[in-house]
Amino acid sequence: MQVVVDRRKAGLFGLTTDMIGFALKTAYNGLNVSSFRQGDDDFDITPQLDEVDRRVVDVLHELLLPTPSGETVPLSTVATVTFAGIIGDIRRINNERVVTVKTNIEETRTTGPVVRQQAAGFIDRMALPAGYAMKFTGEQDEQKESEEFLTKAFLVALLLIFLVLVAMFNSVSLPFIIMTSVVLSLGGAFLGMALFRSPFGIIMTGVGVISLAGVVVNNAIVLLDYTGKLRQRGYALKEAVLAAGATRLRPVLLTAITTILGLIPMVTGVSFDFHTWSISWVSESSMWWKSMANVVIFGLMIATFLTPVVVPTLYYLMARVTEDRRHLVARLKALYWKPYARLAGEPRPKGDT
Repeated sequence: MQVVVDRRKAGLFGLTTDMIGFALKTAYNGLNVSSFRQGDDDFDITPQLDEVDRRVVDVLHELLLPTPSGETVPLSTVATVTFAGIIGDIRRINNERVVTVKTNIEETRTTGPVVRQQAAGFIDRMALPAGYAMKFTGEQDEQKESEEFLTKAFLVALLLIFLVLVAMFNSVSLPFIIMTSVVLSLGGAFLGMALFRSPFGIIMTGVGVISLAGVVVNNAIVLLDYTGKLRQRGYALKEAVLAAGATRLRPVLLTAITTILGLIPMVTGVSFDFHTWSISWVSESSMWWKSMANVVIFGLMIATFLTPVVVPTLYYLMARVTEDRRHLVARLKALYWKPYARLAGEPRPKGDT
Protein backbone atom coordinates (compact mmCIF):
# COMPACT_ATOMS: atom_id res chain seq x y z
CA MET A 1 0.00 0.00 0.00
CA GLN A 2 1.36 3.40 -0.97
CA VAL A 3 0.20 6.56 0.79
CA VAL A 4 0.79 9.68 -1.38
CA VAL A 5 0.52 12.85 0.73
CA ASP A 6 -0.86 16.05 -0.78
CA ARG A 7 1.60 18.49 0.77
CA ARG A 8 -0.56 21.54 0.03
CA LYS A 9 -3.63 20.15 1.77
CA ALA A 10 -1.54 18.80 4.64
CA GLY A 11 0.07 22.23 5.10
CA LEU A 12 -3.35 23.84 5.49
CA PHE A 13 -3.94 21.69 8.59
CA GLY A 14 -0.37 22.16 9.90
CA LEU A 15 0.65 18.58 9.06
CA THR A 16 3.93 17.41 7.56
CA THR A 17 4.86 14.15 5.85
CA ASP A 18 6.91 13.22 8.90
CA MET A 19 3.92 13.63 11.20
CA ILE A 20 1.68 11.57 8.91
CA GLY A 21 4.31 8.86 8.58
CA PHE A 22 4.77 8.74 12.36
CA ALA A 23 1.01 8.35 12.84
CA LEU A 24 0.88 5.46 10.35
CA LYS A 25 3.88 3.78 11.94
CA THR A 26 2.28 4.07 15.39
CA ALA A 27 -1.02 2.68 14.11
CA TYR A 28 0.52 -0.40 12.49
CA ASN A 29 3.80 -1.07 14.31
CA GLY A 30 2.82 0.35 17.69
CA LEU A 31 4.70 2.73 19.98
CA ASN A 32 5.97 1.94 23.45
CA VAL A 33 4.73 4.92 25.48
CA SER A 34 4.93 3.57 29.01
CA SER A 35 4.92 0.42 31.13
CA PHE A 36 2.60 -1.17 33.67
CA ARG A 37 3.97 -2.95 36.70
CA GLN A 38 2.09 -5.74 38.41
CA GLY A 39 3.95 -7.52 41.16
CA ASP A 40 7.40 -8.44 39.82
CA ASP A 41 6.38 -8.27 36.15
CA ASP A 42 6.53 -5.26 33.81
CA PHE A 43 4.18 -4.93 30.84
CA ASP A 44 4.71 -2.47 27.99
CA ILE A 45 1.86 -0.09 27.09
CA THR A 46 1.78 0.09 23.29
CA PRO A 47 -1.05 1.90 21.47
CA GLN A 48 -1.79 0.15 18.20
CA LEU A 49 -4.63 -0.74 15.87
CA ASP A 50 -6.35 -4.06 16.43
CA GLU A 51 -4.94 -6.97 14.48
CA VAL A 52 -8.17 -7.25 12.50
CA ASP A 53 -7.94 -3.60 11.43
CA ARG A 54 -4.27 -3.99 10.47
CA ARG A 55 -5.15 -6.70 7.97
CA VAL A 56 -7.66 -4.68 5.91
CA VAL A 57 -7.27 -1.67 3.63
CA ASP A 58 -10.51 0.16 4.45
CA VAL A 59 -9.16 1.29 7.81
CA LEU A 60 -6.77 3.68 6.03
CA HIS A 61 -9.73 5.65 4.70
CA GLU A 62 -11.14 5.94 8.22
CA LEU A 63 -7.88 6.72 10.03
CA LEU A 64 -7.90 10.10 11.82
CA LEU A 65 -4.72 12.16 12.15
CA PRO A 66 -4.15 14.59 15.08
CA THR A 67 -3.24 18.16 14.06
CA PRO A 68 -1.20 20.73 16.03
CA SER A 69 -4.40 22.66 16.73
CA GLY A 70 -5.90 19.67 18.57
CA GLU A 71 -8.36 18.69 15.87
CA THR A 72 -8.41 15.41 13.91
CA VAL A 73 -8.34 15.11 10.14
CA PRO A 74 -9.17 11.98 8.09
CA LEU A 75 -6.17 10.55 6.24
CA SER A 76 -8.20 10.45 3.03
CA THR A 77 -8.44 14.27 3.17
CA VAL A 78 -4.71 14.92 2.96
CA ALA A 79 -3.46 11.74 1.19
CA THR A 80 -4.34 9.19 -1.46
CA VAL A 81 -4.04 5.45 -0.79
CA THR A 82 -3.12 3.30 -3.81
CA PHE A 83 -1.77 -0.17 -4.56
CA ALA A 84 1.79 -0.23 -5.88
CA GLY A 85 4.52 -2.76 -6.53
CA ILE A 86 7.95 -2.51 -4.91
CA ILE A 87 11.33 -3.99 -5.69
CA GLY A 88 12.11 -4.92 -2.10
CA ASP A 89 15.45 -6.22 -0.87
CA ILE A 90 17.79 -8.07 -3.20
CA ARG A 91 19.27 -11.16 -1.51
CA ARG A 92 22.19 -13.05 -2.98
CA ILE A 93 23.59 -16.45 -2.12
CA ASN A 94 26.81 -17.43 -3.86
CA ASN A 95 26.53 -14.29 -6.03
CA GLU A 96 23.09 -15.33 -7.31
CA ARG A 97 19.82 -13.49 -6.68
CA VAL A 98 17.55 -15.51 -4.42
CA VAL A 99 13.89 -15.21 -3.42
CA THR A 100 12.90 -17.35 -0.43
CA VAL A 101 9.37 -18.69 -0.01
CA LYS A 102 8.59 -19.98 3.48
CA THR A 103 5.77 -22.19 4.72
CA ASN A 104 4.75 -24.02 7.87
CA ILE A 105 3.76 -27.68 8.10
CA GLU A 106 1.12 -29.22 10.33
CA GLU A 107 2.35 -30.67 13.60
CA THR A 108 1.10 -34.14 12.67
CA ARG A 109 3.26 -34.29 9.54
CA THR A 110 6.98 -34.16 8.86
CA THR A 111 8.87 -32.20 6.26
CA GLY A 112 10.16 -35.12 4.20
CA PRO A 113 6.86 -36.67 3.06
CA VAL A 114 5.31 -33.28 2.36
CA VAL A 115 8.24 -32.25 0.18
CA ARG A 116 8.37 -35.54 -1.74
CA GLN A 117 4.62 -36.00 -2.28
CA GLN A 118 3.29 -32.48 -2.76
CA ALA A 119 5.89 -29.74 -3.10
CA ALA A 120 8.20 -31.70 -5.42
CA GLY A 121 5.36 -32.49 -7.81
CA PHE A 122 4.21 -28.88 -7.80
CA ILE A 123 7.69 -27.67 -8.75
CA ASP A 124 8.04 -30.29 -11.50
CA ARG A 125 4.82 -29.04 -13.12
CA MET A 126 5.95 -25.43 -13.11
CA ALA A 127 7.46 -24.04 -16.32
CA LEU A 128 10.26 -21.70 -15.28
CA PRO A 129 11.83 -19.16 -17.65
CA ALA A 130 15.40 -19.58 -18.81
CA GLY A 131 17.91 -18.75 -16.10
CA TYR A 132 15.55 -19.54 -13.21
CA ALA A 133 15.65 -22.56 -10.90
CA MET A 134 13.92 -23.75 -7.74
CA LYS A 135 15.21 -25.95 -4.93
CA PHE A 136 14.37 -26.84 -1.36
CA THR A 137 16.36 -25.30 1.47
CA GLY A 138 15.79 -24.70 5.15
CA GLU A 139 14.74 -27.74 7.15
CA GLN A 140 14.74 -29.99 4.08
CA ASP A 141 18.31 -28.98 3.26
CA GLU A 142 19.38 -29.59 6.85
CA GLN A 143 17.75 -33.01 6.84
CA LYS A 144 19.57 -33.90 3.63
CA GLU A 145 22.91 -32.97 5.17
CA SER A 146 22.09 -34.98 8.29
CA GLU A 147 21.06 -37.95 6.14
CA GLU A 148 24.35 -37.91 4.25
CA PHE A 149 26.33 -37.65 7.50
CA LEU A 150 24.44 -40.49 9.21
CA THR A 151 24.75 -42.69 6.13
CA LYS A 152 28.52 -42.26 6.19
CA ALA A 153 28.54 -42.86 9.95
CA PHE A 154 26.54 -46.08 9.49
CA LEU A 155 28.94 -47.37 6.84
CA VAL A 156 31.97 -46.46 8.95
CA ALA A 157 30.41 -48.22 11.96
CA LEU A 158 29.83 -51.38 9.91
CA LEU A 159 33.40 -51.24 8.60
CA LEU A 160 34.86 -50.88 12.09
CA ILE A 161 32.71 -53.75 13.38
CA PHE A 162 33.82 -55.89 10.44
CA LEU A 163 37.52 -55.13 11.05
CA VAL A 164 37.24 -55.97 14.73
CA LEU A 165 35.53 -59.28 13.90
CA VAL A 166 38.20 -60.15 11.34
CA ALA A 167 40.93 -59.51 13.92
CA MET A 168 39.08 -61.50 16.60
CA PHE A 169 38.13 -64.57 14.54
CA ASN A 170 41.12 -64.43 12.16
CA SER A 171 38.68 -65.07 9.33
CA VAL A 172 36.87 -63.13 6.63
CA SER A 173 33.89 -65.41 6.08
CA LEU A 174 32.71 -65.48 9.72
CA PRO A 175 32.34 -61.67 9.98
CA PHE A 176 30.11 -61.72 6.92
CA ILE A 177 27.85 -64.27 8.62
CA ILE A 178 27.76 -62.19 11.80
CA MET A 179 26.89 -59.03 9.85
CA THR A 180 23.71 -60.69 8.58
CA SER A 181 22.24 -59.99 12.01
CA VAL A 182 22.41 -56.28 11.16
CA VAL A 183 20.24 -56.89 8.08
CA LEU A 184 17.76 -58.84 10.20
CA SER A 185 17.59 -56.02 12.74
CA LEU A 186 16.79 -53.46 10.02
CA GLY A 187 13.68 -55.45 9.15
CA GLY A 188 12.55 -55.25 12.77
CA ALA A 189 13.27 -51.50 12.90
CA PHE A 190 11.05 -50.83 9.87
CA LEU A 191 8.37 -53.10 11.31
CA GLY A 192 8.31 -51.04 14.52
CA MET A 193 7.93 -47.78 12.62
CA ALA A 194 5.10 -49.29 10.58
CA LEU A 195 3.23 -50.52 13.67
CA PHE A 196 3.49 -47.18 15.47
CA ARG A 197 3.05 -45.21 12.24
CA SER A 198 6.18 -43.34 13.12
CA PRO A 199 7.99 -41.42 10.35
CA PHE A 200 11.66 -42.06 9.67
CA GLY A 201 13.32 -39.22 11.55
CA ILE A 202 16.71 -38.52 10.03
CA ILE A 203 18.44 -37.70 13.31
CA MET A 204 17.03 -39.90 16.07
CA THR A 205 15.97 -42.84 13.90
CA GLY A 206 19.35 -42.78 12.15
CA VAL A 207 21.16 -42.81 15.50
CA GLY A 208 18.96 -45.72 16.57
CA VAL A 209 19.87 -47.73 13.48
CA ILE A 210 23.59 -47.10 14.02
CA SER A 211 23.43 -48.08 17.70
CA LEU A 212 21.34 -51.13 16.81
CA ALA A 213 24.07 -52.40 14.48
CA GLY A 214 26.51 -52.51 17.39
CA VAL A 215 24.09 -54.32 19.70
CA VAL A 216 22.69 -57.13 17.56
CA VAL A 217 26.10 -58.48 16.48
CA ASN A 218 26.76 -59.55 20.08
CA ASN A 219 24.30 -62.43 19.82
CA ALA A 220 25.93 -63.76 16.66
CA ILE A 221 29.41 -63.37 18.18
CA VAL A 222 28.38 -65.37 21.25
CA LEU A 223 26.94 -68.18 19.13
CA LEU A 224 29.79 -68.54 16.66
CA ASP A 225 32.53 -68.15 19.24
CA TYR A 226 31.14 -70.97 21.36
CA THR A 227 30.55 -73.10 18.25
CA GLY A 228 34.22 -72.72 17.33
CA LYS A 229 35.29 -73.77 20.82
CA LEU A 230 33.11 -76.89 20.67
CA ARG A 231 34.60 -77.89 17.33
CA GLN A 232 38.09 -77.49 18.80
CA ARG A 233 37.05 -79.91 21.55
CA GLY A 234 36.27 -82.54 18.92
CA TYR A 235 32.55 -82.04 18.37
CA ALA A 236 31.18 -82.77 14.94
CA LEU A 237 29.90 -79.85 12.91
CA LYS A 238 26.20 -80.52 13.36
CA GLU A 239 26.56 -81.40 17.05
CA ALA A 240 28.61 -78.25 17.71
CA VAL A 241 26.03 -76.00 16.05
CA LEU A 242 23.11 -77.54 17.97
CA ALA A 243 24.93 -77.56 21.31
CA ALA A 244 26.06 -73.94 20.95
CA GLY A 245 22.54 -72.79 20.12
CA ALA A 246 21.03 -74.62 23.10
CA THR A 247 23.71 -73.45 25.53
CA ARG A 248 23.86 -69.79 24.49
CA LEU A 249 20.11 -69.28 23.98
CA ARG A 250 19.46 -68.17 27.56
CA PRO A 251 22.20 -65.48 27.75
CA VAL A 252 21.13 -64.17 24.34
CA LEU A 253 17.51 -63.84 25.49
CA LEU A 254 18.48 -62.27 28.82
CA THR A 255 20.65 -59.66 27.09
CA ALA A 256 17.86 -58.73 24.69
CA ILE A 257 15.16 -58.64 27.37
CA THR A 258 17.13 -56.39 29.72
CA THR A 259 17.90 -53.97 26.87
CA ILE A 260 14.27 -53.88 25.75
CA LEU A 261 12.96 -53.34 29.30
CA GLY A 262 15.43 -50.50 29.79
CA LEU A 263 14.13 -48.70 26.69
CA ILE A 264 10.41 -49.13 27.39
CA PRO A 265 10.20 -45.90 29.49
CA MET A 266 11.41 -43.93 26.47
CA VAL A 267 8.71 -45.40 24.25
CA THR A 268 5.94 -44.86 26.79
CA GLY A 269 7.11 -41.33 27.67
CA VAL A 270 7.77 -42.04 31.36
CA SER A 271 10.50 -39.98 32.98
CA PHE A 272 11.79 -39.75 36.57
CA ASP A 273 12.99 -36.40 37.89
CA PHE A 274 15.78 -36.93 40.43
CA HIS A 275 15.65 -33.29 41.55
CA THR A 276 12.05 -33.40 42.76
CA TRP A 277 11.83 -37.21 43.12
CA SER A 278 8.72 -37.34 40.97
CA ILE A 279 7.56 -39.36 37.97
CA SER A 280 6.41 -37.65 34.78
CA TRP A 281 4.10 -39.76 32.63
CA VAL A 282 4.31 -37.45 29.61
CA SER A 283 7.90 -36.27 29.32
CA GLU A 284 9.10 -33.99 26.54
CA SER A 285 12.63 -35.41 26.70
CA SER A 286 11.29 -38.96 26.40
CA MET A 287 9.24 -37.99 23.36
CA TRP A 288 12.46 -36.75 21.75
CA TRP A 289 14.08 -40.19 22.21
CA LYS A 290 10.95 -42.18 21.39
CA SER A 291 11.78 -42.83 17.73
CA MET A 292 15.28 -44.07 18.56
CA ALA A 293 14.02 -46.37 21.33
CA ASN A 294 11.31 -47.73 19.04
CA VAL A 295 13.86 -48.68 16.40
CA VAL A 296 16.23 -50.33 18.88
CA ILE A 297 13.46 -52.32 20.65
CA PHE A 298 11.85 -53.82 17.55
CA GLY A 299 15.14 -54.31 15.73
CA LEU A 300 16.63 -56.14 18.71
CA MET A 301 13.45 -58.15 19.20
CA ILE A 302 13.34 -59.46 15.62
CA ALA A 303 17.09 -60.01 15.47
CA THR A 304 17.03 -61.98 18.76
CA PHE A 305 14.52 -64.48 17.35
CA LEU A 306 16.05 -64.77 13.88
CA THR A 307 19.77 -64.67 14.70
CA PRO A 308 19.85 -68.04 16.58
CA VAL A 309 18.29 -69.61 13.49
CA VAL A 310 19.80 -67.80 10.52
CA VAL A 311 23.39 -67.35 11.75
CA PRO A 312 24.00 -71.02 12.79
CA THR A 313 22.39 -72.19 9.54
CA LEU A 314 24.70 -70.03 7.46
CA TYR A 315 27.68 -71.17 9.53
CA TYR A 316 26.72 -74.82 9.03
CA LEU A 317 26.33 -74.38 5.26
CA MET A 318 29.62 -72.50 4.98
CA ALA A 319 31.47 -75.13 7.02
CA ARG A 320 29.97 -77.94 4.91
CA VAL A 321 31.06 -76.22 1.73
CA THR A 322 34.55 -75.73 3.15
CA GLU A 323 34.85 -79.37 4.20
CA ASP A 324 33.56 -80.64 0.86
CA ARG A 325 36.06 -78.42 -0.91
CA ARG A 326 38.91 -79.81 1.19
CA HIS A 327 37.85 -83.39 0.46
CA LEU A 328 37.64 -82.56 -3.25
CA VAL A 329 41.12 -81.04 -3.25
CA ALA A 330 42.52 -84.08 -1.42
CA ARG A 331 40.93 -86.48 -3.92
CA LEU A 332 42.17 -84.48 -6.89
CA LYS A 333 45.67 -84.42 -5.42
CA ALA A 334 45.58 -88.17 -4.94
CA LEU A 335 44.12 -88.75 -8.43
CA TYR A 336 46.56 -86.54 -10.27
CA TRP A 337 49.64 -87.51 -8.26
CA LYS A 338 52.61 -86.54 -10.33
CA PRO A 339 55.13 -89.29 -11.20
CA TYR A 340 58.14 -87.05 -10.60
CA ALA A 341 57.07 -86.65 -6.96
CA ARG A 342 57.94 -90.37 -6.48
CA LEU A 343 61.42 -89.75 -7.82
CA ALA A 344 61.85 -86.97 -5.26
CA GLY A 345 61.07 -89.44 -2.50
CA GLU A 346 57.53 -88.20 -1.76
CA PRO A 347 55.34 -91.07 -0.56
CA ARG A 348 52.39 -92.12 -2.63
CA PRO A 349 49.12 -90.55 -1.35
CA LYS A 350 46.64 -92.91 0.24
CA GLY A 351 44.13 -94.29 -2.21
CA ASP A 352 46.39 -93.67 -5.21
CA THR A 353 46.23 -96.33 -7.87
